[in-house]
Amino acid sequence: MWFPPVEEAQHDGLLAMGGDLSPQRILLAYEKGIFPWFEGDTPLWWSPDPRFVLFPEQLKMSKSMRKLIEQNGFQFTINNNFEGVIHLCKTTRRNDQLGTWITDEVESAYINLHHLGYAFSAEAWQEGVLVGGLYGIKLGKVFFGESMFSTKSNASKYAFIQFVEHLKKEGIQLIDCQVYTNHLESLGANMITRNKFIELLKVYEAVR
Repeated sequence: MWFPPVEEAQHDGLLAMGGDLSPQRILLAYEKGIFPWFEGDTPLWWSPDPRFVLFPEQLKMSKSMRKLIEQNGFQFTINNNFEGVIHLCKTTRRNDQLGTWITDEVESAYINLHHLGYAFSAEAWQEGVLVGGLYGIKLGKVFFGESMFSTKSNASKYAFIQFVEHLKKEGIQLIDCQVYTNHLESLGANMITRNKFIELLKVYEAVR
């Protein structure tokens, strides 16, 4: 089980295609600064340069979000409904996307990683209904974010901010956001080089 060196990735970050979604392969990918992203039924493996990341201490909150959190606008939980979060990430339509990369195979693979203690979810609830959340993988002092969803305005931001504050207390030093989005830039994420990202994975013990 192996991946090509990340330096061999194409300009858009595509490194390899094919293979399975076993826990061993997925975790090996994260350790090497690679993540899966499907096109159709074929696993594609990516390592873009630059890499979009958030250092937890650089988290930004708008005045409106700070007020919403102070007012407990949503109920926040962790790992309360991982399967619900990933399924809603899969099925909730986004304005900037034509479809979803989360196939049935991806959904099953990350649920398996959740049961193995590697995948975590953060949830925002309103009146007992799951209305926002995110999930990803935690290795060492790094959290690798995978996908977010929201069915109520600001619900995913609420879950993200609360989860980052929780990760700070757990000693997480780096959050991988993978590729650029306006949404995450507004929360403090920024670009670093792929080489720096790979170096930080070693420093923050994300390589087993």
